[in-house]
Amino acid sequence: MSEALCDALVWATWSVVVGCSVHILPTPLFQRDSWLTRMRPWECDGRVYERLRIRRWKSRLPEVGGKRTLPASLETFSTETRRAEYVHWAIASIGPVFVLWNPWWLTVAMLVYAVAANAPFIAIQRYNRARVVRLLRRRALVLAR
Repeated sequence: MSEALCDALVWATWSVVVGCSVHILPTPLFQRDSWLTRMRPWECDGRVYERLRIRRWKSRLPEVGGKRTLPASLETFSTETRRAEYVHWAIASIGPVFVLWNPWWLTVAMLVYAVAANAPFIAIQRYNRARVVRLLRRRALVLAR
């Protein structure tokens, strides 16, 4: 089997396995931020993504989960952004495995692909979650009055 065919099969298989596996994990696992999903100071509550003009291009990317509508609650939406973010981090994590059968330059290409193919989706999830968290904070302030 050629390296290119092997690479394509690994990417496709891993993506399906990760997507299906994370989809069946219990929802409570995604209800709180972890060290991976928590917002960083440099993200400025998601506003850094607005500087990347994310609103212009985020709707143009494919949606494998088929969810273009908002769920019943903002809390649920926030949870699902974490789930989707984990999917893309996990898919990208297989990049180093390509060193096992590829020459170094093709392994580097696979790592570049891992970042290029997943970073936009991670950014979208983080941006959406930051917006939802801001809304939830505002709602809590209004209810506290």
